[in-house]
Formats: sequence, structure tokens, C-alpha cells
Amino acid sequence: MVAVAILAAGRGTRMKSQLPKVLHSFGGRSLIQRVLDSLSTIQPSRTLIIVGYGQEALRQSLADYPNLEFVEQTQQLGTGHAVQQLLPHLEGFEGTLLVLNGDVPLLRPTTLQHLLTTQQESGSAAAILTAQMPNPQGYGRVFCDGNNVVTQIVEDRDCTAAQRQNRRINAGVYCFRWPDLAEVLPQLQSNNDQQEYYLTDTMTMLKPVVSIDVDDPQEIMGINDRQQLAMGYRILQNRLKEHWMKAGVTLVDPDSITIDEDVQLEPDVVIEPQTHLRGRTTVKSGSHIGPGTLLDNSQIGEQVTVLYSVISDSVVKDGSRIGPYAHLRGHAEIGEQCRIGNFVEIKKATLGDRTNAAHLSYLGDATLGQGVNIGAGTVTANYDGVKKHATVIGDRSKTGSNSVLVAPVTLGENVTVAAGSTVTDDVPDDSLVIARARQVVKPGWQLSPSEPADA
Repeated sequence: MVAVAILAAGRGTRMKSQLPKVLHSFGGRSLIQRVLDSLSTIQPSRTLIIVGYGQEALRQSLADYPNLEFVEQTQQLGTGHAVQQLLPHLEGFEGTLLVLNGDVPLLRPTTLQHLLTTQQESGSAAAILTAQMPNPQGYGRVFCDGNNVVTQIVEDRDCTAAQRQNRRINAGVYCFRWPDLAEVLPQLQSNNDQQEYYLTDTMTMLKPVVSIDVDDPQEIMGINDRQQLAMGYRILQNRLKEHWMKAGVTLVDPDSITIDEDVQLEPDVVIEPQTHLRGRTTVKSGSHIGPGTLLDNSQIGEQVTVLYSVISDSVVKDGSRIGPYAHLRGHAEIGEQCRIGNFVEIKKATLGDRTNAAHLSYLGDATLGQGVNIGAGTVTANYDGVKKHATVIGDRSKTGSNSVLVAPVTLGENVTVAAGSTVTDDVPDDSLVIARARQVVKPGWQLSPSEPADA
């Protein structure tokens, strides 16, 4: 059996934030959510989160994760003290304990699986994940014999000048035989520069402890401040973009593009510069997205073009053209072969196939049939100051420029709305509706000359 403990009690003062450090967003998920996701291949029997600062927010943010156990650390006195809090919760547990930090979001599941397998198959009391760093400043150093058996671990602040020359650093990821660790945890002392209880001190009490160097040192990067948050995000983005380019997606300028991990792209998609894909967005084959576009939690069909536009929580079906400067939101659904053009906003509306709104319009809370044409400046007036109301437009109907459709209102099929009309009543099929004041021209009329000013 495997239990996992994630250390998440600290505030993270260097983040300069009221938000607990492990809840900061990292590519669409919090830091600690990414740590939890890295356990996908291990599937532990128990997952314990050690909490302290901001624990209510932390518990709430992880409410969707099943079977988590929260262990409170009332005082933050070091990593050893944090793991000591597990003693009553794991009493009688005879399996393996994997210890992770909640601010190390780049670990690959395969790396953790390798660490766990090595510890179990070697019969070691513990295994520690390490990395060879060109510049190990700030990291604790791990000292090993020729068989990668750990002889000593020294925190950076406690290292001598000679010890700082060692480039093997502690990644802060450990795998223990729990009964062995539980026996030595009460023996930890705080006689160090920080007066904290270091979990690393158990390495000299347990025999043997093996060191496992990670292939990619970027995996063990911890996040302590905003600069490291940005650096880590760049690493994550490079991973994702490399994956999609290998899968047949064209990224015209990868450095200016961002892609969330839950995004799904098909081969022959083209992503132009300054484009950002968020949430559970999907883009199907042959679509061309950007430049200058944001897609968030939206589904884009095949052979769709989206140019300089924002689409959120919406669906665009095959062959449609969006933009430039269009905004689709609030569960808009655009049918096949539609055209949504310049400065058109669509909110909570459904458009049938081959329906066009080419420019300067707002369609909200509306249902449009197939082959509808929306003239420039058409607005659905859907809000009466208290409630939203629906507009329905039948197949093959068209609106003239500067039309206002005051909801609730229904236009039948093959209806033509004359330019400049304000439509307040339903219109039957096969009709022309004119709803505007008759133009009046008064020849020879001019303003009266103003009275001369007093001398």
C-alpha cells in the first residue's frame, strides 16, 4: 500500500500575497492541483494534505478531489515537524509513504513512479529524488557513496564552503518505509540555523537510503516567488507546445502562444501569434486560429477560422468564419458555414447553418434559424431592466441596417425587416415589416434668424 503526504501548510511569504502559495494559478490549475495530478500512475490508497495557513481556502479548492485527508500543522516548524503530524493518522500503517511538496508542480508521473518502484524493489528504508544542478545555490546538498547510498544531507544555509561545491541537490521528494520513518520521527532535533525540524535529518537515522537523480532537473523546480512562478509556467508551456507540434499542430510563433493543459488540438490546426487557448477548449482539424485570439472553454469545429476574436464557453461548428473583432460568450452556438464578422457580439444565442452577422451587431438570448442574414447595426434588445427575454428569427429571414428587435419577439420564416425599424410585435412568415416614423420633408424651411443683439 502507498500513502502520499503533500506539505502545504506554509504561507509562502515571498509571493507577497494573501492567497496561500499552493493555490496560485499555474497554467489553469493551482500548484497543489498539479501535484495531485502527478499521482495519476501511482493511485495511492491514502492522500494526506498537511495544512496550516489558509487551510479553509485550501480545503474548499480541493473539494472535487475524492478521499483527501487534511492534517493540520498549527505551527510551521519545518518539514520534519510537518511529517510528525502524520504519526496519529498513520498509526498501524505498514506501507510506503511518498512525501511531496505542494509547490513543486512540474514533476512527471513517470518520475514519481520510478522513485516508488526503486525504493520498493531495492528494499531501502528510504529513497530520495535528487538532481545534478549546474548552479545548486539555495538547495540542500545530498552526499552519496559510490553506490548512490546517501551518507549526508545538508541544507544550503548550513553548508560549509567545501560542501557547497557539491552539485547534487535535494529535490524535496522522498519515499519511505513508513514503519521505519515513524520510529525515528520523534528523535528529530531543531539544532540548526533555522531552529526547525528537518525531514532530511531522518536520512542519517535510516539505513540504507538511496539517491535517484532525475533526468530533467526542471521537474524538481519549486515555486517560491512570482518570478519562479513565471519561470515554471514557461517550462510547462514549452512541454505542452512541444507535444502539440509533434502531434501535427502548427504554432507559427510558439513564444507568443499559450495553451492550457486541458486543451485538445487535432492535426493540421494552425495557431497564429498572440493566441491563447484556455480551459477545456477543443479545436478540430484544419482550423486556423488567430492571430490575436482568445479561446476559453470552447469547442471549435473543422475548417473554422477565428481572427482577432474572443470566444468563451461557446461552440463554433465546421466551416464557419469568426472575426475580426468578434466576441462570442455565454454559451453561444454557431452553426456550420456561418459568418460572424467585425464587432459582432453574440451572447447565449444559437445560430443555424449558413447564418451571417457580418458587422456591428449584438445578438443576445436569441435563436436564429438557417440562412438568416443580420444587417449591420442590428440589436436584440433583450433586457427590460429586470429580466432577459428571448428573440426568435426563422429561416431565411433578414434584418436591415440599424434594426432593433425588442424582446420578447418572434420573426417567422422569410421575414424582411426594413432598415431602421424598431420591431416590438411578432411578425408572421413571408412578411416585410417596417417599424419607423414616416420621413417628412419640408421644402424651403430654415431656422428663424436670431434676433440682433442689443447694441
